[in-house]
Amino acid sequence: MKLRYSYILFSLLTAFYFVPAAAQVKKKATTTTKKTTTPASQSTAKKLGDAAAKVVQDTTKKGGNNNTPDKGTSSLSEEIVVTTSYKPVLADAVKIRRNPDLEDKSPFKAPLSYTTLDKRLDKDNEIQQLEAMKRPPEQDSIPSNNYAKVGLGSMKTTFAEGYFANGKDEALQVGGYVKHFAQKGSDFNKQNESRNELGVFGKTILAENTLRGTINYKRRAVNFFGYNRDSALLDFNPLKQHFSTLSAEGELTKNYKDVENDFTYALKLNGYLFNNAYKAKENNVVISGFLNQTVKQFYAGLAASLDLSTQKDSLYSYNNSLVRLNPYIKFQGENYKIDAGVSIVKEFGVSSRFFLFPAAKLEFQVIPKYVRLFAEAKGDVNKASLRDFSETNPYIGENIAIKNSVDQFDVSVGLKGTLAPGLGFKATFFRNSIKDMALFVNNFDRALGYNNKFGVIYDDGRSRVSGFNGELDFKATDDLSIFGRVEFKDFKMASEAQAWNMPKFKLTAGTVIRISNKVNINGSMLIRGNTYDRFLTDATGAPLAQQAPISIKSFVDLNGGVEYKATKQLSVFVQVNNLLSNTNPTWLYYNNYGFNIFGGVGYAF
Repeated sequence: MKLRYSYILFSLLTAFYFVPAAAQVKKKATTTTKKTTTPASQSTAKKLGDAAAKVVQDTTKKGGNNNTPDKGTSSLSEEIVVTTSYKPVLADAVKIRRNPDLEDKSPFKAPLSYTTLDKRLDKDNEIQQLEAMKRPPEQDSIPSNNYAKVGLGSMKTTFAEGYFANGKDEALQVGGYVKHFAQKGSDFNKQNESRNELGVFGKTILAENTLRGTINYKRRAVNFFGYNRDSALLDFNPLKQHFSTLSAEGELTKNYKDVENDFTYALKLNGYLFNNAYKAKENNVVISGFLNQTVKQFYAGLAASLDLSTQKDSLYSYNNSLVRLNPYIKFQGENYKIDAGVSIVKEFGVSSRFFLFPAAKLEFQVIPKYVRLFAEAKGDVNKASLRDFSETNPYIGENIAIKNSVDQFDVSVGLKGTLAPGLGFKATFFRNSIKDMALFVNNFDRALGYNNKFGVIYDDGRSRVSGFNGELDFKATDDLSIFGRVEFKDFKMASEAQAWNMPKFKLTAGTVIRISNKVNINGSMLIRGNTYDRFLTDATGAPLAQQAPISIKSFVDLNGGVEYKATKQLSVFVQVNNLLSNTNPTWLYYNNYGFNIFGGVGYAF
């Protein structure tokens, strides 16, 4: 109630205060009314302010019971003075300067037709196994199981190869092969060599296991044509030598299954009968196998072998056998692989020794899917074998010394992987400690009937071999591939002056180029560094007081060939060997064949 009275009192005071002032302004305005103009350039705010200052309103109202207007102070009057014309101005922000688009751009809607798919909706949230995609049939080749090649060339070269198989039955494969190659050089008397191979094979895949077997026969014939050209040998007639090997192998393995904690095993039986043109014979039988149990991310297993052999010659008959056991455990993760184990070797026969060697490997992905770091530490017994010696050096003599060498500790570390698509590499640094390392040396002695054969000696003690191996395989496209391998070795001998007939540098490389669907080109290169052989006799055959090593120079061997497919079954080929015609010796006084070329035809059926 008090607030109401206060409001009425405030209104009355306000009326008494403003009424006289309003009357004066009204009178003055009525006598001085005139029209003025304001320049259009002035701002809108100034115009409105001036107009408001000149507008006078009379809001005086006289109160009373009748509320009737009076001509005096009781009337309500209002006077508006217009000083200029009103010109509305719009700001730039609200102006629309876009013209309407009068073109007709109605999109074309093609008539649509729908076909319902009558298929049951399977609501299965589990991941289903994908079905294997069938391989499309080859359209550009004629299915053939057999292939044969024959050829002739310079140096009385004869060449023949044949491969035979039953077909594309994946569960059963049966076939065979035959090979022949022979040459006769013209630079040296009876520089002849021939190689012949014959073999059959079979493989069958059963429900749980796979069986595989092979039977092979090899024969290699050479002549001992090398001798010291400085000596006066007018009646030199090289002797003949040949090596024959009949071998067989059988294997039983468990088929792979993609199951957890799988148990796998394999068993292999192989052996051979070896003899040469004289009285040397060697028989060998090896029984080997392994058991492996998978447990999540690691494997535990045992590998074992029994190696039985006998070696006979005119002066000895030895039993040289080994037993090997290799228990191991393997760990494998996403970026690593670890093999940890030991190798237990027992010799019996010509020698009776027991060895325990490390058998450990490590692989780690430095750059996933591209580069892997690997390291290995191992050891083993290298059994002396007449067959292996003859394959390395076919000019060995009789009664070769038999003694097993021992790799006491071999360690290697390196990198391998893929540098770019199609470019694979492997680089290895190694250091080996070998006891009684086998070495080939000349055994030339005129007193033995112009003997110009090689023997085998052993470096008595521990030898150390350090070096580097590098491998590169580049497949730019399906039409071009290049491969190469380089070896650097440094020998620290225990008792011998040199690592006889062992090169410190060796490079092998090759390429295959597919010019078109009809033309293929191949090439190979071999570079071998210097070697040394010890010299025991002079030009007359008398023993030397001091043994002076003889240097055997390095050489380069370049080979190439071209094959042209006249039809899908018939092809023509040409092969060229020793393009540089380098006749440097591989072994002391045993020189390489010079430039030679041969060619022939091939037929698929």
